[in-house]
Amino acid sequence: MSCRPTSEPPEPARSRAGGTLLRFLLLLSIVAIASLHTPAASAAPADWDTMSDTWTATDGLGRTLPTFAEVGGPRTNRVVALFYFLWLGRHGEAGPFDITKILAGRPGLVEQPEHPAWGPLQAPHHWGESVFGYYVAEDEAVLRKHAQMLADAGVDLLVFDVTNQLDYPESWRALCRVFSEIRASGGRTPQIAFLCPFGDPGKVVRALHAGLYAPGVSPELWFRWEGRPLILADPELLGESFHQARRDHPARLEPGHTLGQSFEATRAFRSVGLSAPTWMATNAAATVRLRRGDAAGEIVAEKRFQGVRDNAWLSLDTSAAPPGPGVWYLEMSDPQGSIGWWSTTNDVLRAGESHVDGRPAAGDRVIRVRWADPEADVLREFFTFRKPQPDYFSGPTGPGEWGWLEVFPQHVFTRADGASEEVAVGVAQNAVDGRLSVLSNPASRGRSFHAGREPRPEHQDFLGHNFNEQWERALKLDPPVVFVTGWNEWIAGRFKSPSGFYGDGPVTFVDEFNREFSRDIEPMAGGHGDAYYYQMVANIRRYKGVRPVPRVRSQPVAIDGRFEDWAGVLPEFRDTLGDPVQRHQRGWGAGSGYTNTTGRNDILLAKVSASEEAIFFYVRTREPISPSTDPNWMLLFLDVDGDPRNGWLGFDYVVNRTRAGKGSARLQASQGVGYEWRDHGEVWFKVAGNEMEMAIPRSMIGLRPGSVAIDFKWADNIQQTGDWSDFTLNGDAAPNDRFRFHAQF
Repeated sequence: MSCRPTSEPPEPARSRAGGTLLRFLLLLSIVAIASLHTPAASAAPADWDTMSDTWTATDGLGRTLPTFAEVGGPRTNRVVALFYFLWLGRHGEAGPFDITKILAGRPGLVEQPEHPAWGPLQAPHHWGESVFGYYVAEDEAVLRKHAQMLADAGVDLLVFDVTNQLDYPESWRALCRVFSEIRASGGRTPQIAFLCPFGDPGKVVRALHAGLYAPGVSPELWFRWEGRPLILADPELLGESFHQARRDHPARLEPGHTLGQSFEATRAFRSVGLSAPTWMATNAAATVRLRRGDAAGEIVAEKRFQGVRDNAWLSLDTSAAPPGPGVWYLEMSDPQGSIGWWSTTNDVLRAGESHVDGRPAAGDRVIRVRWADPEADVLREFFTFRKPQPDYFSGPTGPGEWGWLEVFPQHVFTRADGASEEVAVGVAQNAVDGRLSVLSNPASRGRSFHAGREPRPEHQDFLGHNFNEQWERALKLDPPVVFVTGWNEWIAGRFKSPSGFYGDGPVTFVDEFNREFSRDIEPMAGGHGDAYYYQMVANIRRYKGVRPVPRVRSQPVAIDGRFEDWAGVLPEFRDTLGDPVQRHQRGWGAGSGYTNTTGRNDILLAKVSASEEAIFFYVRTREPISPSTDPNWMLLFLDVDGDPRNGWLGFDYVVNRTRAGKGSARLQASQGVGYEWRDHGEVWFKVAGNEMEMAIPRSMIGLRPGSVAIDFKWADNIQQTGDWSDFTLNGDAAPNDRFRFHAQF
């Protein structure tokens, strides 16, 4: 606690409005009285709601975020999931090999797989560079920034990609540690879940349960669905199995006939199934029965399968009473449409044979038996499962599935009761001619794809037509969950023809290729910058709604360095906690690294008040504000005309970019759209402890008396590069990135 003088008359400000400003400041000084001042508490509440859904922003393409007036109030029963990648730096760190830089000025290299500019075959290649550089997955500064950006955007859930039979424990542990620290300090983060391998998820699900869930690591981060932690995996594929997978011809099931396969079970089993070709028919159906012993044996399980898709698995669930060891007979009958059973002409099963109409036939049929497994049953009870659909085209094969990426128009994935549950939204798709393909094929569906076609290179732009088309579809369907792909994949392995992928070429990349043919939303260095991030934010707001911006409740304020008169001013415009940039981390590749120590003052909150003569500004930091002689100290940016086309990033004025006399700062006006400013006058401010206040006469910034709306932003120790990324990469900005606070008086 400190005692301060009873009065400290402010120095007169100097501007073209000299006389008016002098009288205004003298009026302020007479209300200063003796007092004891206790510095404002720097600790924030346990749940620090920044109300980021009320922030405004206009992206580099001139698109402004929708507001409450356009999208309505919050819808609490809507969830946004975002596909997130843990693999950066986990598959070798040769390079980085940046495809965009490799091909710059040398597009013909896509036909030259042996050119030395390429990295080794199958080695990870970056399609471009993140605004955070070529980082690795455990970079804590990047993880903090991800948490901030995605919480600001309204993302509820990060779904980690562990589809490659690796669960990346070093990566998710680093993220959980950082996210838990943020939450413990009152901040907000998305929650987490995992998308496991499509065909054989057991190993990964077991590893995740043993490493994360069973020991209770960061339980506050677990996303719960229907009361249990969500995991995207097929629960029927968790246990061990017996699988006769050999196939060389599809046996067609004719009306009035049956197909069968006998097999020997060495232990109890929970399901048995067959693989059914339909020759692309859409109305296929058949009945599958399990008999004891042979074709005349007792029926133990039976199910009619309708609307069978080509090559689908038709499985009987016997988990309620698992059949035991012995000889069993699987039978297919009563066909509708074109349907059959994948088979082989070779006899591959030691105990078992194929049948037609109950009589033995040459060869064996494709069959899969899932053994009863108590450990797998524990997993099935612990998680809520959603079976992931790998296919981009066919939609769900039944209830309880989720898509992760589809072509337009996307399908609705449903619950067991048939109610809508989830829709996938993607930035781009490696799809050609209705088939899974590669994004290095120029006929793929890139970022500019829309209305059924991919435009020629000269017509490709940064507007995200594909992403927007998919969002429009999702908004029309309005499911409880939207699954967005994706955030930060960045890399793809290099292959050469023949690679086994449809539509491949001499140089082939499957999931990422270049700026147009990639699907990351995380901002990039150069190129489209942060355009996809704000496009995502805008559509999340349309999907989830937002809160209205609270109107400012002004109170008389004296610029005297005491601050008690700000107590009745509302609202608090809050910033993220603990986000001044401090980065010390290795990067991708030998000898690379990133260091940034620009973080200095941690801005907690701001307030604004208005009188007929002036607009007053208040800001509070977590610790005492650093000396005003520091470089790039406590800048205040103002947009007073509401026109994002005017000024630098829409800002018409900046305060404190250059110093004036003691206790005063220069107000500068924008010279245009670049980072160029001219002196426009001086304003008076006071700093004490972790608080600062300032007054700007309305006449200096062209605001008449009466109601007014302004956007404003505080920033400390940005490096004044003149680029949008300065707010993202350096110091502390309040609010974050391109966002602004909107004050309506």
